[in-house]
Amino acid sequence: MKQDKTNNIPLYALTLLFFMWGFITCMNDVLIPHLKELFNLTYVRAMLVQFCFFGAYFLGSLAYFLISHFKGDPINKIGYKNGILIGLVVSAVGCCLFYPAAALSVYGLFLGAFFILGLGFTLLQITANPYVSLLGPEDTASSRLNLVQAFNSFGTTIAPIIGGYLVFQFFAQNGELSAGATKLPYLIFGAIFFIVAIFMNKIKLPVFKADETGMQGIGALKFPQLKMGIGGIFCYVGAEVAIGSFMISFISHDDIGGFSQAAAKNYLSLYWGGAMIGRFLGSISLNNNLALSKKVIYMIATSVAIFVLIFSIVDLSFAQISVFLLFIVLNLVAFFIGKSAPARTLSIFAAVNIILLIVTIFSKGSIAMWSIVSIGLFNSIMWSNIFTLSIAGLGPYTSQGSSLLVMAILGGALVPLLQGSIADTVGVQYSFFLPVLCYCYILYFGFFCSKRVAAGEAIISAARH
Repeated sequence: MKQDKTNNIPLYALTLLFFMWGFITCMNDVLIPHLKELFNLTYVRAMLVQFCFFGAYFLGSLAYFLISHFKGDPINKIGYKNGILIGLVVSAVGCCLFYPAAALSVYGLFLGAFFILGLGFTLLQITANPYVSLLGPEDTASSRLNLVQAFNSFGTTIAPIIGGYLVFQFFAQNGELSAGATKLPYLIFGAIFFIVAIFMNKIKLPVFKADETGMQGIGALKFPQLKMGIGGIFCYVGAEVAIGSFMISFISHDDIGGFSQAAAKNYLSLYWGGAMIGRFLGSISLNNNLALSKKVIYMIATSVAIFVLIFSIVDLSFAQISVFLLFIVLNLVAFFIGKSAPARTLSIFAAVNIILLIVTIFSKGSIAMWSIVSIGLFNSIMWSNIFTLSIAGLGPYTSQGSSLLVMAILGGALVPLLQGSIADTVGVQYSFFLPVLCYCYILYFGFFCSKRVAAGEAIISAARH
């Protein structure tokens, strides 16, 4: 299928959607230290926020998979548009449930609201990600998905600033922590989701339906790239969420940064802002329709523009943020080494994150802080590349495969919880060995896909001769 101008409006609408759920997802990182202090929680109990939120992804996608197995693919029956609309409404309801949770100041009710919100996002993930892939040729799917994921990262970048200001300052009662500080912000978020649903309902979206003839059983699992990709998504989401969840607590330590929670949120914004930079660069780098010279110009210009944008958002001086420029340059170098190959780029980025985490674990002060903050730059293309590499060639099993990949978002529930247990035992810094293991698997997955692509190209070349 060739991409044409008629697909641009749906792509713009989905970009808005990705921005919104990125913003709300990152609010978890803001609320975790807030709720930890408010309810006097251990790290393990505080990580129940991510366990409930991302656990909903697992249960929701498991239900979807079972339905598709026994009754046929639900999205293929109701359509991608209706699936997106249902996801938006459920997400709005989840946001509104924060009001009674805050009014009663009960931690269990907060966890229930996170769970419902996660269910809504589950359906959005199952429908929106493959839909973006379908809006054009398969060989540029990674580029498109990186583009919309970049706006998802824009949401995660400004969430700590705007959300942190609302929770820690604007709605705080006399400067003191209170459960009520979350009531109005989440009502606003819920209203926005309802508005986005109305907007999406008015837009005419292209209809994609797969031929379900002969689709029986767990057909998607016959594809080796999907089976390995499930582990890749589990590890990526687990590592990214765990690092973001511990970010404020880690850099608030006296031997790392010694910041207050309100100040530390700016560095959390840099972590997610790095992902935004990397995803915009990935959208350019992985676009095979651009000449190399144009890619270089566009990528450098984009890096500078987004750095200026982030600098204008965060409450940090140029001297405080200038170190981040060095890691942006490293990110650009890594892209050029990747040579626009999704699998090769994925492996390179995973290797860099392993090194950055090891530096984080065995150093102190600003070195440890900047090493962990800069991981966001190299997380950037992981979701998009793992997802598109995993569903490539699945044909009618694409939605079923997508539900399995979304099920693997369970990593965001289990990895932070396990890391919380490790942190309570040996400290936060050494607990980062767990994400190191996650990135090791992603490195292996990228290498596996690189060999698979190379083998496929060799077969095609031999056939032509």
